[in-house]
Order: sequence, then C-alpha cells, then structure tokens
Amino acid sequence: MNNPNLHEAKGKGIQTNDDDKEELKSVLGLQHQLLMEAKTLNSDLDLAFQLQMQETVTASLSLPDASPSLDATVSPPPEMDSDYVTLMLEDIARYEMERRDMEESEEAMRRFKNDLNRSIHDQNFARYIMNVPEEEWRDYGDEYERPFDGNVGEAGDVGFRVYVKGLVSEERVRDMTVMVGGVGVAICDFGNNLVLEVRKKLEGAEFLSGEMAGVEAVIHGLNAALSLDLKRVTLFVDDFMVHQYITGRVQPGQSKMGTKVNEVALLQKRFTYFQPSLVARNDMKFAPALARDAIVSQITWSAESSNGKGLKETCVICFEDVDTTQMFSVDGCFHRYCFSCMKQHVEVKLLNATVAGCPHEGCNSEVTIDSCGKFLDPKLVKIMSNRKKEASIPVSEKVYCAFPTCSALMSKSEVLQYTKTVFLGAEHSGARKCVKCDLFFCINCKVPWHYYMTCSDYKRRYPYLAKEDAMFNSLANKRKWRECIKCKNVVELAEGCYHITCRCGYEFCYTCGAPWKNKKATCSCPVWDERNIIHRHERRQ
Repeated sequence: MNNPNLHEAKGKGIQTNDDDKEELKSVLGLQHQLLMEAKTLNSDLDLAFQLQMQETVTASLSLPDASPSLDATVSPPPEMDSDYVTLMLEDIARYEMERRDMEESEEAMRRFKNDLNRSIHDQNFARYIMNVPEEEWRDYGDEYERPFDGNVGEAGDVGFRVYVKGLVSEERVRDMTVMVGGVGVAICDFGNNLVLEVRKKLEGAEFLSGEMAGVEAVIHGLNAALSLDLKRVTLFVDDFMVHQYITGRVQPGQSKMGTKVNEVALLQKRFTYFQPSLVARNDMKFAPALARDAIVSQITWSAESSNGKGLKETCVICFEDVDTTQMFSVDGCFHRYCFSCMKQHVEVKLLNATVAGCPHEGCNSEVTIDSCGKFLDPKLVKIMSNRKKEASIPVSEKVYCAFPTCSALMSKSEVLQYTKTVFLGAEHSGARKCVKCDLFFCINCKVPWHYYMTCSDYKRRYPYLAKEDAMFNSLANKRKWRECIKCKNVVELAEGCYHITCRCGYEFCYTCGAPWKNKKATCSCPVWDERNIIHRHERRQ
C-alpha cells in the first residue's frame, strides 16, 4: 500500500535539498560580488598611492633643502593582498564549476533512471501483450494501452544482473615493471542487455591481491546498482575465493580484507533481493573487458607518430613501444601483445600442429580463430581453423570428402545428419553428402557415390584402386605397414612390441591384425622381437 506520509516526507526532503542549493548559490554570488568590489577598491587605492608617491617625489625634487627622510613619512594605505583576492576568486570559480558539474551529473542520472524505468515499463507491457489470448487480442487489441506515468519505482521491482571483475596485473611501461589494477562492472537486465558499465583503476594495486581486487569490484558493482535505485540483483563473479568471502563461507578475520568483506555485507542489506553466483570465466559478460580497459588506460602514454599523436604501449615479449592499435588482446584472459610477436607465436604453433594459446606463462586461454585475422594471412587462418576442427573430432569419427578437389573434414554424425535432409535411408547405406561441396560419396569405399550399385558390386566391377591408392598400398606392403580395421588408418611399427594401440583407441596385433581384448592377445603371435626393443649404438673408436 502507498503511504501518503512517506510521499509527503520524500517531497519535503527534495524541497529542502533545492532550498539548500538556492542558498548556496546566493552565498557564492554574494561572496563573489564582495570580493570583486574588494578587488576594485584595492586597485583604486593602489592607483591613488602611486599618484601620491609621484607627487611627493616631484615636490622633493623642487625643494633642494628637503630632508631625505621625507619619503619615510609617506606610507601606503592599508590594502587587501591582491594575490589573496585572486586566489579567493579562483576558489569560488572552481566551487561554482564543481557545483554545476554536480548538478549536471544529477540531472543526467535522473534522465538515465527515467529512461531505464520507461524501458522496463515497455518490456513489462510487451510481455503482458504477448500473453493475451489471440481471440481477445483480435477483438480488443486496439483498446490496449498502458502509458508510462513516470513511476521511478519500476526498476526496483525488476531483477538485474551485476557482473563484476577485479584484475591486478604486472605490466611493462617502457623500461619499468609496474603493478596496476582495474575494476569492471556491467549491469544488465535479465536478457543480458547492457544497462550500465563502469571501469575504474585501483589505487595502490601493488599492495592488492587478485582476491582483494575482486572484492573491490563487488563493492563498486553494488554501489553502482544502488545509484540506479535497483533493489533486486544477482551478482556474478568468476573467482572462487571471492564468492566464498561474499557468501560468508570463508571468514577473512581482522584484516583489510575483513573490512572490505564487512562493507560488502552492509551493502547487501540495502537490497530486497541479493543472490551471489559463481560462474565460469567464459560466462562473464562485459566486466572482464572493462577491467582490462581500466588497466590499459594506466599503461599507455601519448606520443608523436607519423599519423599525429597516438597512444603507445609496451609489448612484454619484445619490449618495444607499439601503437595501441597494433596490440592484440587474447580473449578470456585479455593479456596483450603486439601483432608481430603474436604472429610468430601462432605460426610456430601451426608448424608444430598444435593449437595456439596465450603466450603468458601459466595462462590456459586459447587464441580464437576469428581474432587471428588481425595479424595472420587468411591462408594461415584457414589452416588454424582446420587444426582446431581436427582436434575437436575423435579419430574414429573423422571423415574426409572423397573428391580430391574438396577433401573437407567432417564428423560421421555431422555428415549423416546433413545427408538425411536430402537422402532417404542414408543411415542404411554408405551414401553421404559433403557439407562443403554438396557432392555425394561413399563412406565405406571412400570414392564418389556409386549409384545403383552396392559396395560389393562396385568393388567387384572396379577391383583396381586409383593410381595414387595403388602406389600407397604397394608402399605399405613393402614396408609391412598395417591398417587399423576400425578407423582404416595405416600404422607403422618403428620400435617396441607388436601390441599396437591405434590413435582411435583400438588395440590389435601388428603381426596378424587380430584384436587385443582386456589387454590380452587373441592370437599366438610373439609379443615382441629383440631387434625392435633393444638399440645397439656403435662406440667411437
């Protein structure tokens, strides 16, 4: 229920606040006027004193017998110090500017809250309309209306998501290594649409830990939510210990951390609903990037460049001062390196057939393919994409298009689902449609699809393989390579015993191909040969 007394009290409070502002304006204006009059009077007195001094000097020159001590009888009139008046005027001007800035900030916040409440009102009304039965909407839809009445309490009745992140990082600024910290706060509605973002540097970061920075971020996030008059929030953090502290599961004791945790507890009580939640780093929205931006703002400096003034940053790999537009930020961890160093790093990983990760020691973040387009050749980006896809598909699930001009990599389940949309009974046949070139091939025979023929008929009619396949089979027979019957990959025994474990996980005997079950052979072939497991190195004479 609405309480009229409460509304009256609120109204009086607002009126009193306005009266205080008017009184402050009046006092500042009066003080400014008095100081200006004092400054004018001071200027007039100074001019009169100068004229008096001039007349005295002229009179003394016209009287030769005048005593030299005549000048000592003339003293300047009492006056106010000019520098003091100037400083006072500067202070008043500064106070006046701060007052105007505060009023503009308050007005901007009022407009922001009004827009937020209007947006929430529209969303609520839209959801209401979506739930109106079709028959009712058809008959009465034109009469539905709910104009916004400027109710400032709309936002307090709706739940919001507050993502917070605090970072402390050792960074390189030219020839110095510094510790800097930053806080990022992102307030979103429950559709994860960004409502407000905050980025702020942390003072004294050299004395802060990552956990302390995380708790500082929580404080900034809750204060930002309260400034919008939000009453129902879900707080998201990705640091386990920070979550333990703010939920009270771990007590920090009597320390600076304890003081901060107590401050969080006091802020929590000002919400009608507060729920902290621990999420994975990839599920954090906006906040980590905002925290990293706060850090970057502290390690960049303005410098002249060929294109005029620009911001510079030091790469921690090559220690070169690089334009910030040529710095690469790794998704997830936001460690930053110059394009040149990242290009070399990724190319080396590609040569070693591995997926590129963040170069920072101990960091497990992967370098995304899309972001590499900023510094890599498009061909290398394509290779990187293929490598990532190969790593994501189990060996036993890999399928390649049978057409040499395509050879696209797919998984068996992927190509089967794609084929089902155009081919009836695909799961009972070997026909598959390539997801890249859209041509049909046989998954069993590894050849273009043989229409109106079964796989057995095709092999009888075309017993001879293609020239390239025939040459490969000849080489495999000559070198005594063996084919895994499960994934069809060819295996070469360089050294070791005859018990083979294929990369698909299938175990078999290298001599005859019989399977191994429960780590035991199902054949009577010897398990090892001395020449394969003992290496004799010739000694130098």
